[in-house]
Amino acid sequence: MAFAKADNTKCGWSRRNFLATSMVSTMTAPLLNHAPATAAAAPALDPRDPFTTHMTINGRHYRLALDVRTTLLDALREHIGLTGTKKGCDHGQCGACTVLIDGHRMLSCLMLTASLEGKDITTIEGLAQADGTLHPMQQAFIDHDAFQCGYCTPGQIVSAVACVNEGHAESDADIREYMSGNLCRCAAYPNIVDAVREAKTKMKET
Repeated sequence: MAFAKADNTKCGWSRRNFLATSMVSTMTAPLLNHAPATAAAAPALDPRDPFTTHMTINGRHYRLALDVRTTLLDALREHIGLTGTKKGCDHGQCGACTVLIDGHRMLSCLMLTASLEGKDITTIEGLAQADGTLHPMQQAFIDHDAFQCGYCTPGQIVSAVACVNEGHAESDADIREYMSGNLCRCAAYPNIVDAVREAKTKMKET
């Protein structure tokens, strides 16, 4: 026992010192490991910050800074003031929001504005000529009374223009098939088919 006591006194080491040192070492290691990570962390981006997109709409260039979740339909109606494109179901099922994107008909309620960088977009407002002359499809819809309430009409006309340009208006059956994505709750379908058939001829002449 005397040897053990003399040895502890000489080294300045005890069971209490050993436990205290172990505790401090255990607590210090995580702090040292965590410090560099905290210092190197970059500030998180706020998803609500405006996202800048450039596009051409009806021949006019736009620079839009909008919430990244904004649909093209809401951008057109709420931020640009082009209210001809209608919000019907807002789920891509009725066709009232149809626009042309690089010449192809698309449902604007399903398209995020942020995904359309550099795209060329045509809405119902962009079909008429600069002097106010209506597009042949617009005039044909009037001549054939191809609407009643008119709410779906802008989408119907834009889709019909694409239908003709795609070569899908060679027969009444084709017109019905390729216009089936545009719903008319007033059931003006026979008149719409007549309008598309007439406008097809005039569009080929221009």
